[in-house]
Amino acid sequence: MGHALCVCSRGTVIIDNKRYLFIQKLGEGGFSYVDLVEGLHDGHFYALKRILCHEQQDQEEAQREADMHHLFYHPNILRLVAYCLKERGAKHEAWLLLPFYKRGTLWNEIERLKDKGNFLTEDQILWLLLGICRGLEAIHAKGYAHRDLKPTNILLGDEGQPVLMDLGSMNQARIHVEGSRQALTLQDWAAQRCTISYRAPELFSVQSHCVIDERTDVWSLGCVLYAMMFGEGPYDMVFQKGDSVALAVQNQLVIPQSSRHSSAMRQLLASMMTVDPQQRPHIPLLLSQLEAQQPSAPGQHTTQI
Repeated sequence: MGHALCVCSRGTVIIDNKRYLFIQKLGEGGFSYVDLVEGLHDGHFYALKRILCHEQQDQEEAQREADMHHLFYHPNILRLVAYCLKERGAKHEAWLLLPFYKRGTLWNEIERLKDKGNFLTEDQILWLLLGICRGLEAIHAKGYAHRDLKPTNILLGDEGQPVLMDLGSMNQARIHVEGSRQALTLQDWAAQRCTISYRAPELFSVQSHCVIDERTDVWSLGCVLYAMMFGEGPYDMVFQKGDSVALAVQNQLVIPQSSRHSSAMRQLLASMMTVDPQQRPHIPLLLSQLEAQQPSAPGQHTTQI
C-alpha cells in the first residue's frame, strides 16, 4: 500500500514476532491510546490499543480485558488479534491488537445521519438490535455482563453489522451484595467504569442486600435503542445540562411520540427501560421478540447502513 516506504520516519512495532507500521493516531482516553497500524506481513489495518499501566493493578486489569476477549469467538463481539505487555522505561504499557473497522462506531453513524436531518429506519434499528442482542447473549451465557454498553462501544463492520467492543468493564453477571460496605464498593466501581448516561438505576444507589445481575446491560441496551430512534441517548441532555442523572433514571422514561416508530418498537423500548430490574426482561426474551419483528425478507436496502 506504499506505507512500507516510511518505516524509518513513522516507526514500526513488533507484536508476536510480526512487524506493524504506525499510520496515525485514532484516539485517546484517560490512560489509553489507540493507533492505526498496518501489518507488514499481511497489508491489513489494525487498531492498537495501548493502556498505560502505572501500577500492578493496572497490568492485572489490562490482562483481564485481554482474557475477556479470549472467551469469545462471535461475529458480534470484537476479537483480540494479539496481546502483550511492553516496558516503557520504569512503566509498562499493555498492548491490545484489534481489528480495525473503517466505518467507526454506531454513534458515528447516528451523528452522520443526524447532521443530514435523518435517522435510522425501523428495519435498520431492528437489524442492529438483533446483532447487539446476540453479542450480549453470548456474554451473558458465559456468566458475565458487559456493564458499559453504549453507541460509542459498538463498532460497525463492512456490512453494517454491530460488533461489541471495550470489554474492560466486564464482570460477573450476578453479584450478591451482602452489606453496606460491599454495596458502596460496587457503587464506586460503577461510577468509575459505567458511563453515567447509560448506567442502570440500580447501580447509582446499590442496596445493602440485593442481587445485581446482567439486566444492567438491558437498561443500557434500552438507552442505545433510544439513541438509534431519536439521535441521542435519553439522559444525554440531563448530563450535559448538569442535572442529576441518578434522579432522572428513578422515574419511568417518557418516550417521545414519533410516526417513524411502530407501537411494537415503543413497547420494546419501554420494557428495557423498566426502573425495577426484576421486572426488566432478559436478553433471550428480547431476542425472541426481535426475531418475530424482523422483516420476512429484508433486502440489503433495508438492513445495510
